Amino acid sequence: MAERPQIAILGAGIFVRNTYIPRLAEISDLFTLKAIWSRSEESAKGAVEIARKFFPEVECKWGEAGLDEIIQDASVIGVAVVLAGQTQVDMSLRLLKAGKHVLQEKPAAASISEVENALSSYNSFSATLPSRPIWAIAENYRFEPAFVESKKLMAEIGDMMNVQIIIEGSMNSSNPYFSSSWRRDFTGGFVLEMGVHFIAGLRMMLGCEITLVSTNTSHIDTTLPPPDIISSTIQLENGCSGVFVMVVSSRSPKVLWRVVGLKGTIQVERGNKKGVHGYSVTLFTAGGQSNSWFYPFSGVTEELKTFLSDISRATLKKDHSYQAEPRLSYLEGARDVAVLAAMLESGKRQGAPVQVKRF
Repeated sequence: MAERPQIAILGAGIFVRNTYIPRLAEISDLFTLKAIWSRSEESAKGAVEIARKFFPEVECKWGEAGLDEIIQDASVIGVAVVLAGQTQVDMSLRLLKAGKHVLQEKPAAASISEVENALSSYNSFSATLPSRPIWAIAENYRFEPAFVESKKLMAEIGDMMNVQIIIEGSMNSSNPYFSSSWRRDFTGGFVLEMGVHFIAGLRMMLGCEITLVSTNTSHIDTTLPPPDIISSTIQLENGCSGVFVMVVSSRSPKVLWRVVGLKGTIQVERGNKKGVHGYSVTLFTAGGQSNSWFYPFSGVTEELKTFLSDISRATLKKDHSYQAEPRLSYLEGARDVAVLAAMLESGKRQGAPVQVKRF
Protein backbone atom coordinates (compact mmCIF):
# COMPACT_ATOMS: atom_id res chain seq x y z
CA MET A 1 0.00 0.00 0.00
CA ALA A 2 1.35 3.43 -0.97
CA GLU A 3 2.49 5.73 1.82
CA ARG A 4 0.20 8.70 2.42
CA PRO A 5 1.53 11.75 0.55
CA GLN A 6 2.73 14.72 2.57
CA ILE A 7 1.61 18.14 1.37
CA ALA A 8 1.97 21.79 2.28
CA ILE A 9 -0.27 24.80 1.75
CA LEU A 10 1.13 28.15 0.64
CA GLY A 11 -1.30 30.85 1.70
CA ALA A 12 -3.28 31.56 4.84
CA GLY A 13 -6.08 33.78 3.61
CA ILE A 14 -9.87 33.51 3.58
CA PHE A 15 -10.13 30.61 1.14
CA VAL A 16 -7.53 28.52 2.98
CA ARG A 17 -9.22 29.08 6.34
CA ASN A 18 -12.86 28.76 5.18
CA THR A 19 -12.60 26.15 2.44
CA TYR A 20 -9.26 24.34 2.10
CA ILE A 21 -8.83 23.38 5.74
CA PRO A 22 -12.45 22.13 6.25
CA ARG A 23 -12.49 20.23 2.94
CA LEU A 24 -9.10 18.65 3.58
CA ALA A 25 -10.28 17.66 7.06
CA GLU A 26 -13.04 15.58 5.41
CA ILE A 27 -10.42 13.47 3.62
CA SER A 28 -7.63 13.58 6.22
CA ASP A 29 -7.09 9.81 5.94
CA LEU A 30 -5.68 10.29 2.42
CA PHE A 31 -2.66 12.48 3.22
CA THR A 32 -0.54 14.23 5.85
CA LEU A 33 -0.62 18.02 6.09
CA LYS A 34 3.01 18.87 6.87
CA ALA A 35 2.97 22.67 6.85
CA ILE A 36 1.08 25.89 6.18
CA TRP A 37 3.11 28.88 4.97
CA SER A 38 2.40 32.58 4.66
CA ARG A 39 4.53 35.62 4.01
CA SER A 40 3.83 36.93 7.51
CA GLU A 41 4.21 35.11 10.82
CA GLU A 42 0.88 36.44 12.07
CA SER A 43 -1.09 35.17 9.09
CA ALA A 44 0.60 31.77 9.13
CA LYS A 45 -0.08 31.29 12.84
CA GLY A 46 -3.73 32.26 12.39
CA ALA A 47 -4.32 29.58 9.75
CA VAL A 48 -2.31 26.95 11.62
CA GLU A 49 -4.37 27.54 14.77
CA ILE A 50 -7.50 26.62 12.78
CA ALA A 51 -5.82 23.68 11.06
CA ARG A 52 -4.51 22.10 14.26
CA LYS A 53 -8.07 21.23 15.29
CA PHE A 54 -7.90 18.64 12.50
CA PHE A 55 -4.15 18.29 11.88
CA PRO A 56 -2.41 18.55 15.30
CA GLU A 57 1.10 18.05 13.87
CA VAL A 58 0.95 20.69 11.12
CA GLU A 59 3.98 22.99 11.13
CA CYS A 60 3.85 26.77 10.87
CA LYS A 61 6.14 28.39 8.28
CA TRP A 62 6.54 31.98 7.16
CA GLY A 63 8.78 34.28 5.17
CA GLU A 64 11.53 33.34 2.73
CA ALA A 65 13.23 31.04 5.25
CA GLY A 66 10.03 29.07 5.83
CA LEU A 67 9.42 28.79 2.09
CA ASP A 68 12.94 27.46 1.54
CA GLU A 69 12.38 24.85 4.23
CA ILE A 70 9.28 23.55 2.41
CA ILE A 71 11.08 23.53 -0.95
CA GLN A 72 14.06 21.65 0.51
CA ASP A 73 11.88 19.14 2.40
CA ALA A 74 11.96 15.98 0.27
CA SER A 75 9.07 14.48 2.27
CA VAL A 76 6.70 17.18 0.93
CA ILE A 77 5.74 15.99 -2.56
CA GLY A 78 2.71 18.20 -3.21
CA VAL A 79 1.94 21.86 -2.53
CA ALA A 80 -1.34 23.77 -2.78
CA VAL A 81 -0.65 27.34 -3.90
CA VAL A 82 -3.46 29.58 -2.65
CA LEU A 83 -2.01 33.08 -2.99
CA ALA A 84 -2.83 36.37 -4.70
CA GLY A 85 -3.56 35.76 -8.38
CA GLN A 86 -0.72 38.04 -9.51
CA THR A 87 1.94 35.93 -7.73
CA GLN A 88 0.69 32.36 -8.10
CA VAL A 89 2.31 31.47 -11.43
CA ASP A 90 5.81 32.54 -10.38
CA MET A 91 5.46 30.67 -7.09
CA SER A 92 4.11 27.56 -8.83
CA LEU A 93 7.01 27.52 -11.29
CA ARG A 94 9.51 27.85 -8.44
CA LEU A 95 8.00 24.80 -6.72
CA LEU A 96 7.66 22.77 -9.93
CA LYS A 97 11.30 23.44 -10.79
CA ALA A 98 12.18 21.97 -7.39
CA GLY A 99 10.25 18.81 -8.35
CA LYS A 100 7.11 19.46 -6.27
CA HIS A 101 3.66 18.64 -7.62
CA VAL A 102 1.48 21.77 -7.52
CA LEU A 103 -2.24 22.41 -7.17
CA GLN A 104 -2.58 26.11 -8.01
CA GLU A 105 -5.77 27.98 -7.25
CA LYS A 106 -7.52 29.59 -10.19
CA PRO A 107 -7.16 31.56 -12.33
CA ALA A 108 -4.33 29.84 -14.23
CA ALA A 109 -2.81 33.22 -15.07
CA ALA A 110 -3.57 36.92 -15.24
CA SER A 111 -3.10 37.19 -19.02
CA ILE A 112 -2.44 35.25 -22.21
CA SER A 113 1.21 36.33 -22.23
CA GLU A 114 1.67 34.98 -18.71
CA VAL A 115 0.17 31.64 -19.80
CA GLU A 116 2.52 31.44 -22.79
CA ASN A 117 5.61 32.28 -20.72
CA ALA A 118 4.59 29.87 -17.95
CA LEU A 119 4.02 26.94 -20.32
CA SER A 120 7.30 27.59 -22.11
CA SER A 121 9.22 27.63 -18.83
CA TYR A 122 7.42 24.56 -17.44
CA ASN A 123 7.97 22.47 -20.56
CA SER A 124 11.62 23.50 -20.71
CA PHE A 125 12.70 22.62 -17.17
CA SER A 126 10.38 19.59 -16.89
CA ALA A 127 12.39 17.90 -19.64
CA THR A 128 15.50 18.07 -17.45
CA LEU A 129 13.88 16.55 -14.33
CA PRO A 130 13.83 12.80 -13.55
CA SER A 131 10.01 12.91 -13.61
CA ARG A 132 7.57 15.56 -14.79
CA PRO A 133 5.88 17.28 -11.83
CA ILE A 134 2.10 17.66 -12.04
CA TRP A 135 0.82 21.21 -12.47
CA ALA A 136 -2.87 21.23 -11.64
CA ILE A 137 -5.33 24.13 -11.56
CA ALA A 138 -8.10 24.20 -8.97
CA GLU A 139 -11.32 25.48 -10.55
CA ASN A 140 -13.56 22.70 -9.14
CA TYR A 141 -16.41 23.01 -11.67
CA ARG A 142 -15.01 20.21 -13.83
CA PHE A 143 -15.45 18.03 -10.74
CA GLU A 144 -18.95 19.16 -9.76
CA PRO A 145 -21.27 16.14 -10.17
CA ALA A 146 -23.86 18.33 -11.96
CA PHE A 147 -21.46 18.98 -14.84
CA VAL A 148 -20.07 15.45 -14.89
CA GLU A 149 -23.63 14.11 -15.27
CA SER A 150 -24.73 16.85 -17.69
CA LYS A 151 -21.89 15.94 -20.01
CA LYS A 152 -23.21 12.35 -20.09
CA LEU A 153 -26.72 13.63 -20.95
CA MET A 154 -25.54 15.60 -23.98
CA ALA A 155 -26.06 12.55 -26.20
CA GLU A 156 -29.78 12.63 -25.31
CA ILE A 157 -30.49 16.01 -26.92
CA GLY A 158 -29.13 15.28 -30.41
CA ASP A 159 -27.30 17.81 -32.54
CA MET A 160 -26.44 20.97 -30.63
CA MET A 161 -28.34 24.08 -31.79
CA ASN A 162 -27.66 26.85 -29.26
CA VAL A 163 -26.13 27.51 -25.83
CA GLN A 164 -27.16 30.14 -23.28
CA ILE A 165 -25.30 31.01 -20.08
CA ILE A 166 -26.73 33.67 -17.75
CA ILE A 167 -24.86 34.48 -14.54
CA GLU A 168 -25.56 36.89 -11.70
CA GLY A 169 -22.45 36.62 -9.57
CA SER A 170 -22.96 37.90 -6.04
CA MET A 171 -20.45 40.41 -4.71
CA ASN A 172 -21.25 43.03 -2.06
CA SER A 173 -19.76 44.49 1.10
CA SER A 174 -20.93 41.51 3.19
CA ASN A 175 -18.92 39.10 1.01
CA PRO A 176 -15.52 38.31 2.59
CA TYR A 177 -13.84 38.71 -0.83
CA PHE A 178 -15.35 42.16 -1.51
CA SER A 179 -12.31 44.00 -0.16
CA SER A 180 -9.74 41.52 -1.52
CA SER A 181 -7.04 43.81 -2.92
CA TRP A 182 -5.57 41.36 -5.41
CA ARG A 183 -8.97 40.60 -6.94
CA ARG A 184 -9.67 44.32 -7.27
CA ASP A 185 -6.27 44.95 -8.87
CA PHE A 186 -6.64 41.99 -11.23
CA THR A 187 -7.12 42.74 -14.94
CA GLY A 188 -10.79 41.96 -15.51
CA GLY A 189 -11.63 42.27 -11.81
CA PHE A 190 -14.19 39.85 -10.41
CA VAL A 191 -15.39 38.94 -13.92
CA LEU A 192 -12.16 37.07 -14.65
CA GLU A 193 -11.59 35.74 -11.15
CA MET A 194 -15.15 34.36 -10.88
CA GLY A 195 -15.80 33.78 -14.56
CA VAL A 196 -13.29 30.96 -15.07
CA HIS A 197 -15.62 28.71 -13.04
CA PHE A 198 -18.50 29.26 -15.44
CA ILE A 199 -16.37 28.86 -18.57
CA ALA A 200 -14.95 25.65 -17.10
CA GLY A 201 -18.47 24.30 -16.51
CA LEU A 202 -19.55 25.26 -20.02
CA ARG A 203 -16.55 23.68 -21.74
CA MET A 204 -16.96 20.58 -19.59
CA MET A 205 -20.59 20.16 -20.66
CA LEU A 206 -20.15 20.89 -24.34
CA GLY A 207 -17.01 18.90 -24.99
CA CYS A 208 -15.95 21.38 -27.67
CA GLU A 209 -14.07 24.66 -27.73
CA ILE A 210 -15.20 28.27 -28.03
CA THR A 211 -13.37 29.76 -31.00
CA LEU A 212 -14.69 33.31 -31.50
CA VAL A 213 -16.35 35.91 -29.27
CA SER A 214 -17.92 39.34 -29.70
CA THR A 215 -18.47 41.15 -26.41
CA ASN A 216 -19.83 44.35 -24.92
CA THR A 217 -18.61 45.28 -21.44
CA SER A 218 -19.97 47.82 -18.97
CA HIS A 219 -19.11 49.28 -15.58
CA ILE A 220 -22.22 50.27 -13.61
CA ASP A 221 -21.46 49.55 -9.94
CA THR A 222 -18.58 51.86 -9.04
CA THR A 223 -17.93 49.96 -5.79
CA LEU A 224 -16.60 47.14 -7.99
CA PRO A 225 -13.59 47.11 -10.34
CA PRO A 226 -14.36 47.28 -14.09
CA PRO A 227 -16.01 45.65 -15.85
CA ASP A 228 -18.96 44.36 -13.83
CA ILE A 229 -21.01 43.29 -16.88
CA ILE A 230 -20.03 41.29 -19.94
CA SER A 231 -22.47 40.31 -22.66
CA SER A 232 -20.97 38.09 -25.32
CA THR A 233 -21.98 36.14 -28.38
CA ILE A 234 -19.87 33.01 -28.76
CA GLN A 235 -19.05 30.71 -31.66
CA LEU A 236 -18.16 27.06 -31.06
CA GLU A 237 -15.84 24.90 -33.14
CA ASN A 238 -18.80 22.69 -34.10
CA GLY A 239 -20.52 25.65 -35.78
CA CYS A 240 -23.03 26.24 -32.98
CA SER A 241 -23.45 29.72 -31.49
CA GLY A 242 -24.69 31.07 -28.19
CA VAL A 243 -24.64 33.82 -25.59
CA PHE A 244 -22.67 34.28 -22.38
CA VAL A 245 -23.87 37.02 -20.02
CA MET A 246 -22.31 37.73 -16.65
CA VAL A 247 -23.37 40.44 -14.22
CA VAL A 248 -21.55 40.99 -10.92
CA SER A 249 -24.28 42.23 -8.58
CA SER A 250 -25.14 42.63 -4.91
CA ARG A 251 -27.96 40.08 -5.05
CA SER A 252 -27.93 36.35 -4.31
CA PRO A 253 -26.16 34.38 -7.05
CA LYS A 254 -28.21 33.06 -9.96
CA VAL A 255 -26.53 30.84 -12.52
CA LEU A 256 -28.12 29.15 -15.52
CA TRP A 257 -26.74 27.05 -18.37
CA ARG A 258 -29.01 25.89 -21.23
CA VAL A 259 -27.93 23.72 -24.13
CA VAL A 260 -30.60 23.36 -26.81
CA GLY A 261 -30.42 20.36 -29.11
CA LEU A 262 -32.48 18.96 -31.96
CA LYS A 263 -34.07 16.36 -29.66
CA GLY A 264 -34.15 18.16 -26.32
CA THR A 265 -32.60 20.64 -23.91
CA ILE A 266 -30.33 20.35 -20.87
CA GLN A 267 -30.61 23.00 -18.19
CA VAL A 268 -28.26 23.39 -15.22
CA GLU A 269 -29.27 25.88 -12.54
CA ARG A 270 -27.83 26.83 -9.20
CA GLY A 271 -30.24 26.06 -6.36
CA ASN A 272 -30.90 24.95 -2.82
CA LYS A 273 -32.64 21.77 -1.69
CA LYS A 274 -33.52 21.35 1.98
CA GLY A 275 -30.83 23.85 2.93
CA VAL A 276 -28.14 22.19 0.80
CA HIS A 277 -26.57 24.28 -1.98
CA GLY A 278 -25.85 22.74 -5.36
CA TYR A 279 -27.04 22.50 -8.94
CA SER A 280 -30.25 21.10 -10.38
CA VAL A 281 -30.00 19.39 -13.76
CA THR A 282 -33.10 19.10 -15.94
CA LEU A 283 -33.43 17.18 -19.19
CA PHE A 284 -36.30 18.32 -21.43
CA THR A 285 -37.10 15.93 -24.28
CA ALA A 286 -38.78 16.67 -27.60
CA GLY A 287 -41.90 14.82 -26.46
CA GLY A 288 -42.55 17.34 -23.69
CA GLN A 289 -41.23 15.14 -20.91
CA SER A 290 -38.69 16.32 -18.31
CA ASN A 291 -36.55 14.75 -15.61
CA SER A 292 -34.65 16.62 -12.89
CA TRP A 293 -31.82 15.73 -10.53
CA PHE A 294 -30.16 17.72 -7.74
CA TYR A 295 -26.43 17.51 -7.02
CA PRO A 296 -24.96 19.15 -3.88
CA PHE A 297 -21.69 21.03 -4.29
CA SER A 298 -18.71 18.71 -3.85
CA GLY A 299 -16.30 19.83 -6.56
CA VAL A 300 -13.58 21.15 -4.23
CA THR A 301 -13.42 17.89 -2.28
CA GLU A 302 -13.46 15.72 -5.41
CA GLU A 303 -10.73 17.88 -6.95
CA LEU A 304 -8.52 17.56 -3.86
CA LYS A 305 -9.03 13.78 -3.76
CA THR A 306 -8.04 13.52 -7.41
CA PHE A 307 -4.88 15.61 -6.92
CA LEU A 308 -3.83 13.51 -3.93
CA SER A 309 -4.41 10.31 -5.90
CA ASP A 310 -2.46 11.66 -8.88
CA ILE A 311 0.61 12.71 -6.89
CA SER A 312 0.68 9.37 -5.06
CA ARG A 313 0.58 7.43 -8.32
CA ALA A 314 3.07 9.73 -10.03
CA THR A 315 5.51 9.27 -7.13
CA LEU A 316 5.32 5.49 -7.53
CA LYS A 317 6.05 5.76 -11.27
CA LYS A 318 9.17 7.93 -10.77
CA ASP A 319 9.38 8.76 -14.48
CA HIS A 320 7.55 10.71 -17.20
CA SER A 321 5.01 7.95 -17.93
CA TYR A 322 2.22 8.86 -15.49
CA GLN A 323 -0.74 10.69 -17.05
CA ALA A 324 -2.54 12.89 -14.51
CA GLU A 325 -6.30 13.56 -14.61
CA PRO A 326 -6.82 15.91 -17.62
CA ARG A 327 -9.58 17.91 -15.89
CA LEU A 328 -6.99 19.21 -13.42
CA SER A 329 -4.36 20.16 -15.98
CA TYR A 330 -2.84 23.63 -16.24
CA LEU A 331 -3.81 23.59 -19.93
CA GLU A 332 -7.51 23.35 -19.09
CA GLY A 333 -7.25 26.30 -16.73
CA ALA A 334 -5.31 28.24 -19.37
CA ARG A 335 -8.04 27.57 -21.94
CA ASP A 336 -10.66 28.98 -19.56
CA VAL A 337 -8.58 32.14 -19.10
CA ALA A 338 -8.16 32.39 -22.90
CA VAL A 339 -11.93 32.58 -23.42
CA LEU A 340 -12.42 35.35 -20.86
CA ALA A 341 -9.33 37.21 -22.09
CA ALA A 342 -10.82 37.21 -25.60
CA MET A 343 -14.13 38.52 -24.23
CA LEU A 344 -12.41 41.33 -22.33
CA GLU A 345 -10.31 42.22 -25.38
CA SER A 346 -13.42 42.30 -27.57
CA GLY A 347 -15.07 44.59 -25.01
CA LYS A 348 -12.15 47.00 -25.26
CA ARG A 349 -12.67 47.01 -29.04
CA GLN A 350 -16.38 47.85 -28.72
CA GLY A 351 -17.54 44.37 -29.62
CA ALA A 352 -15.16 43.57 -32.46
CA PRO A 353 -14.87 39.78 -32.95
CA VAL A 354 -11.81 38.25 -31.29
CA GLN A 355 -10.40 34.77 -31.85
CA VAL A 356 -9.84 32.70 -28.71
CA LYS A 357 -6.19 31.77 -28.27
CA ARG A 358 -5.64 28.03 -28.64
CA PHE A 359 -3.37 26.10 -26.31
